[in-house]
Amino acid sequence: MKPLHIIGLIGIALAIAMIVTTLGDASRYVSFDEAWTMAKNGNKTKIHVVGTLRKNKQGIATNVYYDAVKDPNYFKFTLIDNNKKEFPVVYRNPKPADFERSEQVVVVGNMVGEEFHAKDILMKCPSKYEEKEVKM
Repeated sequence: MKPLHIIGLIGIALAIAMIVTTLGDASRYVSFDEAWTMAKNGNKTKIHVVGTLRKNKQGIATNVYYDAVKDPNYFKFTLIDNNKKEFPVVYRNPKPADFERSEQVVVVGNMVGEEFHAKDILMKCPSKYEEKEVKM
């Protein structure tokens, strides 16, 4: 076998190893029920849960707790997943800007007891995607 072929096979083996290790760390989208079941079985894999905020009739988000004076790195809110299951979410960072205005929220993390502990929060804010009329 030529040295060039050996180097090529080693390169392919390294690429396959990198892909396998990346897939092992990849997170997936689940509901709160699935996240709770995974945590109950000891699975601490990072997962994504998609949902909406709990809002009142005026469209204002409810069950949102954030006190920047008391603890600026503690933010708690209620999220409703796509199966209409409500769960408290704890985010140990400052509250994201325009959080209450978000249309849809994706939390990334895992279940800890009866709460979902988010490492990241991704938001879809309707104002970013609306076309605005410019007056001249």
